[in-house]
Amino acid sequence: MEEYKTKIIEEGLTKIEFPEFDKVSSDAPVFYNPHMELNRDLSILAIQTFQKEQDRELNICDLFGGSGIRGIRYKNEIDGVGEVFINDISEVANHYERHNIELNNLSDIEVHQHDASMFLRMKRGEFDVIDIDPFGTPSPFLDSAGYCSRRDSLLCVTATDTSALCGTYKEPCIRKYNAKPYKSEYCHETGIRILAGFVALTLSKYAKCIEVKMSHSTEHYMRLYIEVKKGSKRTDETLKNIGYVSHCKHCLHRQTSMGLASAIDEVCPVCGEKLIHAGPLWLGPIQNSEFIQKMIDEADNKQINSKKEALRLLNKCLEEASAPATFFDVHKICKSLKISAPKFDLILDELKKEGFIAIKTHFNPLGVKTDATIKNIQEVLIKLQDTI
Repeated sequence: MEEYKTKIIEEGLTKIEFPEFDKVSSDAPVFYNPHMELNRDLSILAIQTFQKEQDRELNICDLFGGSGIRGIRYKNEIDGVGEVFINDISEVANHYERHNIELNNLSDIEVHQHDASMFLRMKRGEFDVIDIDPFGTPSPFLDSAGYCSRRDSLLCVTATDTSALCGTYKEPCIRKYNAKPYKSEYCHETGIRILAGFVALTLSKYAKCIEVKMSHSTEHYMRLYIEVKKGSKRTDETLKNIGYVSHCKHCLHRQTSMGLASAIDEVCPVCGEKLIHAGPLWLGPIQNSEFIQKMIDEADNKQINSKKEALRLLNKCLEEASAPATFFDVHKICKSLKISAPKFDLILDELKKEGFIAIKTHFNPLGVKTDATIKNIQEVLIKLQDTI
């Protein structure tokens, strides 16, 4: 095997050695991305929370092992983990995965070298947690994940093809996720909902349905934590959460339509301009407040390097759990009104005084999730001009 200059790092309680490479890319001999440490820290909190809810030993599949960092940390840092299966099609990656397992003096970790989808199908029903964290889109692997998933299991999905999901490139999103995106101010939320909708529709073929426990969009990726349930009736009921978001780029009005084949308005009810549609996508909850609160509580018991950042994100997601779909960018509305933007907290306070929901969102520091209409928000912004 070719010799590489290596580097040893520590994440949490785990040491990992891997070949040094100038740039994080799929060209590296063994893939390790330091920018995904927050992702892995949150995954540890989510899986530990799920393990405590299930009150049983969990067998975990790390489908794209790379250096082994994810699967090894799961075994090393989560209580109640049984076997961990690390898979990677690269022989070099397998070598470093085995080396890093020894480096951490661990057992009950199996290393496999298979195509990801084939590996899942070979191991049908053996995993309580499936983690799909590929370099790019998870789309090609979700059918096998749906086929393989057990009842009451956890499916963790990362997508790094955010340019497709957010609508910068429309055709790739249609091709990979069977959904039309739209590049609006809330496109990262739309992207997560497209991804969740695609997972729901894919799993429904196997009479399985989803419950999104937590989701977030951070930097260059989107992440979902999904509990998988079984049963055709339950699945039929869950699919009622599939629908469309319709957006007016003229006045910034938006509305949702529930149902895969629902009737959708073509004209904006506010200004009469043509509406643009995104979907099909998931219009059900994308945050579960009870689960996220348990993740926050769990952070006190774990040694994670990104604890401050993780807690900040989790608390924002917790607050968002009760909010409606999509959000408004107040600066974009002010620009359309040709006025200066008031202080953000004043806008939230005024909307709440008027009896509306008004919640900050992790998707955008200038975003407000609210049940107020665009007209309501415009009136509040104009009213607050005297405070500037």
